Amino acid sequence: MPLPPRPTRRKPLVYPKDQLEFEHCFSTEKKALAFLTRVKWPDGFVCGKCKSSKHRLKTRSRIVCSSCQTETTVLAGTLFTDTKKPLRLWLHALWWITSQKNGISASGFKNIMGLGGYQIAWAWLHKLRRVMALRDKTKLKGTVEVDETFIGGVRSGKKGRGAAGKVLVAVAAEVDGKGTGRIRLSVIPDATARSLHGFIRENVEKGSTVITDGWESYSGITTIGYAHQVADDVKNPVPRAHKAMSLLKRWLLGTHQGRIEKKYLQRYLDEFVFRFNRRRSGDRGKLFKTLLTLGVCGGVKTADLVAEANAEDPQLFPRKTGGI
Repeated sequence: MPLPPRPTRRKPLVYPKDQLEFEHCFSTEKKALAFLTRVKWPDGFVCGKCKSSKHRLKTRSRIVCSSCQTETTVLAGTLFTDTKKPLRLWLHALWWITSQKNGISASGFKNIMGLGGYQIAWAWLHKLRRVMALRDKTKLKGTVEVDETFIGGVRSGKKGRGAAGKVLVAVAAEVDGKGTGRIRLSVIPDATARSLHGFIRENVEKGSTVITDGWESYSGITTIGYAHQVADDVKNPVPRAHKAMSLLKRWLLGTHQGRIEKKYLQRYLDEFVFRFNRRRSGDRGKLFKTLLTLGVCGGVKTADLVAEANAEDPQLFPRKTGGI
C-alpha cells in the first residue's frame, strides 16, 4: 500500500539584510504584495471566519474563501488598511525608519518620503509609533530600577515632584550586570503611591526586586508582590533609570526640538522604548521584520488613527482623511 504523500513545507520567509537585498525583494508592487501575503499567512491562507484554507484569488490582493465565500484582502486588518499609497512606499518607510538610530521629525520624514503634506507625514509616523507600542509585552524581571522625572521646557515656578506645567514620566530599567537591560516608559498623572504602584504592576514581573530612591510613595511595594530596596546612594540612587531618562530627553530635544505636546508624548515614549530595547541589534533586516510583522498582525488601522487624532485635536484632520 503506497504511503500518503508528505505535506509540503513552505520555505521560511527570508527578509532583506541590506539595501541591495531590499531593492531586489521589493522591486515591484507584485513582489511586495506577495511578500506581505507570506507575512500575514506564514503557513498558508486561513479564512478568518470559517478557518478553511481553501481559497481562490479574485484579484491580485483580494482572496475569496472557497468554503464560506467570505472575501478579504491582503491589506485588511494591517497597518496598510485602506491606504492609497503604493505598498512599496510603505515598505520603504518601514525600512528607512528602522535604519535610523534616532528617528526623524514629521517635517523631515515628509521631505525624505516625498509625501504630500505635514499631516500625512505626521499620520504615517504615528501609525508606525502605534505599531511600536505593540512590542513584546513581556514584563521586566530580576532587579529593576524605578524612578520618575518631568518632561518639558524650562518654566518658572515650583520645582521637583510637584513641578507645574510639565509631564511626569515613570521609568523602569532592568539591571543587567553593570549595564542596562530593557526599559519601560509611561506617562503618569502624579507621583502618588497609586500611580507609581500601578506603573510597577503593569511593567515589572511580580517577585522581582525593585530599587528606588527614598520617595515616600514607593513605600508599600512589598505589599503588592515585590521585594523593595531603597538605594543607599543619595546622589545617584538609580543610575540606569537616570541614564535612560537622560538619553530620552536628549533624543526629544535633538530629534524633535522638544516640541511635543502632552497628549502625544506617550507615542514618542513608545518609539524610544522600541529603539532603546533593540539598540544592540546589528541586524537591520531583523528590526524591519519585527516592525513589519507587528504592522501586519497588530491591527493598526487608518480609520482608528484618524478618529483618535480628531478626538485629541479636531484641527489636525479637519476633513475626512483616507488613504494615508
